[in-house]
Amino acid sequence: MNPQRISLSPPHLTGEEQAYISQAFESNWITSMGANVDGFENEIIKSTECGYAVALNSGTSAIHIALRILGISTGDFVLCPTLTFTATAAPIVYQGAIPVFIDSENETFNMDPYICEETIKKMKAQNKKPKAMLVVHLYGMPAKMAELLHISELYDIPLIEDAAEALGATYEGKACGTFGEMGIYSFNGNKIITTGGGGALITANPIFVQRARYLSNHARELLPHYHHQEVGYNYRLSNVSAGIGRGQLTVLQNRIEARRRNFKIYKQFFDEMEGVHMQAAPNAKFKSNRWLSAILLNPEYYKKTDKYLIMDTLEARNIETRPLWKPLHLQPAYKHYPYEGTQVAEKLFQQGVCMPSGSNMQIRDFERIFEVFETIKKVLLGV
Repeated sequence: MNPQRISLSPPHLTGEEQAYISQAFESNWITSMGANVDGFENEIIKSTECGYAVALNSGTSAIHIALRILGISTGDFVLCPTLTFTATAAPIVYQGAIPVFIDSENETFNMDPYICEETIKKMKAQNKKPKAMLVVHLYGMPAKMAELLHISELYDIPLIEDAAEALGATYEGKACGTFGEMGIYSFNGNKIITTGGGGALITANPIFVQRARYLSNHARELLPHYHHQEVGYNYRLSNVSAGIGRGQLTVLQNRIEARRRNFKIYKQFFDEMEGVHMQAAPNAKFKSNRWLSAILLNPEYYKKTDKYLIMDTLEARNIETRPLWKPLHLQPAYKHYPYEGTQVAEKLFQQGVCMPSGSNMQIRDFERIFEVFETIKKVLLGV
């Protein structure tokens, strides 16, 4: 009989959620309006100091709305990191626009500012200036925002932050998601806090927030009858889901501290293991929430097949892992879109493994994981 499963990043409920859910049922507001939606938005604002927040049914929806607000449409170019989940790029395609995938830099795994700027220069010379930049904070690690913001301002290209994985992470003491024209968060079941499935768009721009509310509610006009000047979307978050989020937000800092503790435990172990290193913060300005702790296997010590041997061995012990994201420019759905860079993102994918990182992990879980690695080490490294 297998031991209890150690999942990659499971939901971690507090018990506080039930009171907010009960409130929604008692008030009979269980759909897309109500005190929990308003409260959740206000609490996101307080937590991130973002100005305005709109609760939505997913982070993907939030990106789509942000692109729509910026007027991204057919034939427009949007810079996007290649090392990310499909939800970053898919809304660009929804709009008929063209994602231009940018390679990673080795330190944070995020979009390489140098390649980003060189791409803009080249595209401008071809009269194909990008209309927006989408920046991701991968696994909760802030991107190199000083450089990317400089590029955004220098070339007058609005910046959207995909902070789906980075709630609670900061750069120079400021919350990830609050640097660009708009930011987005995800509250999917595997995120640092969850609404069961949901997201939010944040901004400091009051016009943008009004537009986001309008588009996410079917672009309905304020008239007695249903009247629509534009096509909108049903992207609202339910009052019940928002209640779950309110309960989760009460322990956000505890969840972040637990994830950071996980990283420290992993780092202490893997620092003693030849050929393994972890995603690092370049300096003290970068403060990751450590949503997922990822390891990289040095190819001087490990063959390409060793990554999957390690993952399969852990899975056989009922321990879930996951490769780093497969770069989007290598995905069949996106292979015909432009890509700029070398092979950094591809190498990260080949070498990287995301380790179990749930905020409810116990010391005994780490002991099980490290016991497997000690066995693997003897087999692969002959020690």
